[in-house]
Amino acid sequence: MKIDLGDLNAFVAVARAKGFRDGARASGSSASGLSEAVRRLEAQLGVRLLHRTTRSVVPTEAGQRLLDRLGPALTEVETALDVVNGFRDRPAGTLRLNVPVSAVRLVLPAIVPPFLAAYPEIRLEVIAEDTLVDLVAAGCDAGIRYDEVLEQDMIAVPIGPRVQRFAAAAAPAYLDRRGRPTHPRQLLDHICLGSRFSNSGTVLPWEFERAGKVVRVDPAGPLVVTIGGATDLAVDAAIVGTGIVYLFEDWLQPYFDRGELEPVLKPWWPRFSGPFLYYPGRRLVPAPLRAFVDFIKAAPRATPQATRSA
Repeated sequence: MKIDLGDLNAFVAVARAKGFRDGARASGSSASGLSEAVRRLEAQLGVRLLHRTTRSVVPTEAGQRLLDRLGPALTEVETALDVVNGFRDRPAGTLRLNVPVSAVRLVLPAIVPPFLAAYPEIRLEVIAEDTLVDLVAAGCDAGIRYDEVLEQDMIAVPIGPRVQRFAAAAAPAYLDRRGRPTHPRQLLDHICLGSRFSNSGTVLPWEFERAGKVVRVDPAGPLVVTIGGATDLAVDAAIVGTGIVYLFEDWLQPYFDRGELEPVLKPWWPRFSGPFLYYPGRRLVPAPLRAFVDFIKAAPRATPQATRSA
């Protein structure tokens, strides 16, 4: 039997106030509305719940038993609703993000610590993977990707640096031994450390641009890594002189600073727009996600420095 919660509340208000008018004043409803709700409830239950006279309204035996059981139950319902209201007014709960490994390394370190400090009641879960996923099916609230792979029905908010570059790099010892290329096509005579996405068997081409001229090179060499978790292996191989690596400039910058790697073809490094936080378009956004969106909108657009894990 499906009973309307509003009808139960109406019965409780009248029974406690011992009258329809007093019950209406206490509940902010109309006496006629409460009367109709109680009649509807009695009809559904098939039991009279209230004795009505011109002077008073008192519960029947069945009505009193129902009132005794409903009081604590409705209090629990009100408490539960207060908890939900807390999620709306005071951001709390879990926020699940699906992001590429590059964003974990280059974007989130400048955002996550101050965000968690500002919202201590939010629990952030970060799932790092470079394959495209269905956010809803994966149980995630939002993701981070670049605009060329964003779905059209998603809301997208800029996050992190707005302009990034791909960079080529090699160990100084390798360049001393093999020479320093001055044009991208000269990479065909070099050892290139390639990469590909986990769901693709194709090694990704390296793209360079200068003065409006775009040159694409298919890297050839003894090592191909999956973008994401295996990327550091290509960097480590480049550091010891195995060949040339092609990666985010921000990822390689610490190695440039320490002299472990040397920029290759820097005038040709291509620029591209930075990543976006994206989430399904809907009217009610969960409070933790709304807090995160507001936080990144207010954050400065500084480019975070990459750090290499030990």
